[in-house]
Amino acid sequence: MTENLKPVAIIAEEAPSRSKRSVYPEPFASRIIGREKKRLGDLFSLSNFGVNLTRLVPGALSALRHTHSLQDEFIYILEGTPILITDDGETQLHSGMCAGFKSGADNGHQLMNRSNEDVVYLEVGDRTASDVVTYPDDDLQATLINGNWQFSHKDGTPYPNT
Repeated sequence: MTENLKPVAIIAEEAPSRSKRSVYPEPFASRIIGREKKRLGDLFSLSNFGVNLTRLVPGALSALRHTHSLQDEFIYILEGTPILITDDGETQLHSGMCAGFKSGADNGHQLMNRSNEDVVYLEVGDRTASDVVTYPDDDLQATLINGNWQFSHKDGTPYPNT
């Protein structure tokens, strides 16, 4: 550890899990049960991009299927066999595979764990301000404002408590 109590290096699996399982408002947050994120980038005070070590138990989703207007995303599968669901269909992934999602591309994506084993992967995304996330399968959109996600219906009506 350094003087400001930030670690120099850690064992990723030993990092604390994010206390709040999802930032989605209900009824969407309950659909993400079984996902555990360890916010590795935050432990090192990274501000330009985030890095999460994410675990999906059998049956869990990574997120609602979504696209970002300004932020790029990247995933690298460490363990397990998730299904990548995009507008192009379903792709079986396995350990050692990776995928990237360019900002502004209208190809919604999510991972689903349909196996009987946990899935573990790294996700990396930038933190571009004013990003808008679109959820093609749900009446939901999100905007990053001052570092916090603000959720609304697609017509712009805010969800309560967001």
